[in-house]
This record gives sequence, structure tokens and C-alpha cells, in this order.
Amino acid sequence: MTKQLPNLLIVEDSDEDYEATTRALRKAKAQCEVSRTVHGDDALNYLYKLGKYTELETVTRPSIILLDLNLPGTDGRDVLEQIKNDAKLRTIPVVVLTTSSNPKDIETCYQNGANSYIVKPVNFIEFMQIIESFSRYWLKSVIFLEDLER
Repeated sequence: MTKQLPNLLIVEDSDEDYEATTRALRKAKAQCEVSRTVHGDDALNYLYKLGKYTELETVTRPSIILLDLNLPGTDGRDVLEQIKNDAKLRTIPVVVLTTSSNPKDIETCYQNGANSYIVKPVNFIEFMQIIESFSRYWLKSVIFLEDLER
């Protein structure tokens, strides 16, 4: 079994939050390939290789998804539910990274199969620490299903 570089799909509509996340990943020396989609419909098109992703050779199945909940159009709650109800996608770990600390959101996400739920800290240093912890666990320690298939 060979551990390959994980493919991280970040579903985030905020350019500032996306930039902060990728900066934190670089600072944590995260070893991964990063792709981004900016809204729920875009994420689903990416996962199903539809629309602009139909012909792209670079679209690879994510090892893990970092999902914001509050997205334009199809929101993250619906994206999570669709991923976890699809036999071909449900094995992809989904970590929710959102500003919502609403207990209803947390409960709904876990009931719909989220693998983890993280509330984005407002403080940038705390945010960096959260992403470093995410990287250490999910990108360095975890063995993904695709690692078994290689």
C-alpha cells in the first residue's frame, strides 16, 4: 500500500477564506493537491464531472472535501447530503468548515454523514492553528480508501 498525495477539494465561495486556508496549508507544509469550487452546484459538477469539468483531465476524485455550509445556490448542507447519499461518493470524508455554530447545523451535518465539523475562528492565528491540526490529522495521518486501491 502506497500513500499518495491526497487530493483536497475546498468548497468555499469566499476568496479571503480560501486564501487564508491555502496560506495556512502552506505554512503547515501540507502535502496535498488542492482544487477549489466556489458554490454547491460547482462542487457537484466537479464530483460528477459535469459542465465545465466534463472534458478536463485534471479533475480527480477528491481524497477529502473541506466544505463551507453557506454557499450561493445549492448550499453546503445539500451538497453534503447528496455526497453521503451517493454510493460512489459517500466514502469521501467531508469536513465541514463554516462560520455557523448553530446546533441545528451541527446536528444536521453529523446526521447527514459529515466526518467532522469545525467552526471557523474569527482570529487569524486561531484559524491557522485549526488548519494546521486539520492538515496534521487528515492529510498526514489518515489512510484514504484510494490508498488501498493503488
